Amino acid sequence: MTVPIKAGIEKVPGGLMLVPMLVGAVVHTAAPDSGEFFGSFTGALYTGLPAILAVFYVCLGSTLDVKATPYIAKKGGVLLGSKVLFAMLIGIVMGRLLGESPVSGGAFAGLSTLAVVAALNDTNGGLYMSLMAQFGRKRDVGAYSVMSLESGPFLTMVTLGVAGLSAFPWQTLVGAILPLVLGMLLGNLDPEMRRFLAPAVPALVPFLGLSLGLTLNLTAVWQAGLLGVGLGLFVVLVGGAVLLLADKASGGDGVAGLAAATTAGNAAVVPSIVAAANPVYAPAAQSATVLIASSVVVTSILCPLITAFWARRVLTQPAGADPVGDPTADGEKPSPAAHRTPGGTRAPAAQHDGN
Repeated sequence: MTVPIKAGIEKVPGGLMLVPMLVGAVVHTAAPDSGEFFGSFTGALYTGLPAILAVFYVCLGSTLDVKATPYIAKKGGVLLGSKVLFAMLIGIVMGRLLGESPVSGGAFAGLSTLAVVAALNDTNGGLYMSLMAQFGRKRDVGAYSVMSLESGPFLTMVTLGVAGLSAFPWQTLVGAILPLVLGMLLGNLDPEMRRFLAPAVPALVPFLGLSLGLTLNLTAVWQAGLLGVGLGLFVVLVGGAVLLLADKASGGDGVAGLAAATTAGNAAVVPSIVAAANPVYAPAAQSATVLIASSVVVTSILCPLITAFWARRVLTQPAGADPVGDPTADGEKPSPAAHRTPGGTRAPAAQHDGN
């Protein structure tokens, strides 16, 4: 007898990250001392998040190809730059109002600059690639090879520093991006290393979720409530509008911009890393993690609906094809009809929940 555990988990938006995180949170809430009680390898799951993340970012970095085509570099650069600049602007405004600490009471209790910046700074790559395979140009899928540079705490740390909040030592900033750079070096010097390391990326996502969940207490989850939904709406609607305009300004149709208006499951680990690097952010870390987890779910549900709606309005060629008059712009012919679903759209690529 077999049980479709993975298939069931993947029915939840961002499930490979969120479901293990919820399991870990339940365990920690019900038995907060269980890590010390069992010790050994089991106990290491409670404290091993930084080590798991280091391995994850090395493997992820190996998938980034520095020989991206000019189009991919342009599209990815525009989307990445727009997200980072928007997050910096929001960080500056919120930093002036809130500083490093979260709101202590009222309807916005738990909201912090850290939560909003981290939610804005990391795109759900699997969802983006799935949507672009279905509604965008095929070469737009490759733009995520540039956008994935936002993965991890580095840009969030830089953004908080630019916002005038407590900064981080240069050693910490370098250390935050070094595993990703090491992975890029390995993957680009040796394609065999890329093929060896890349498959580990999705496999590590549930372990990230579980280890992160084992640091959370569910008694704080109620604070997310509607606030977590509101953060997700802000990312997908306001952030999406900014990315749509940036995409159109660079010659695109806006579909890629809207498809990038999400929060990645990996973003949920950023607050704990930031707090470990600078304890002044510790009071905001737990509530920020919960809010970001809510944003992951909300953006994963709404982003495909909004992207599909916009694509139906602006697309004049079969989904997945390049514009008329430029059928070989990315070195490929337009997708044949045989590869489209009965509804006229291409079948989406497989979604990777963690990134």
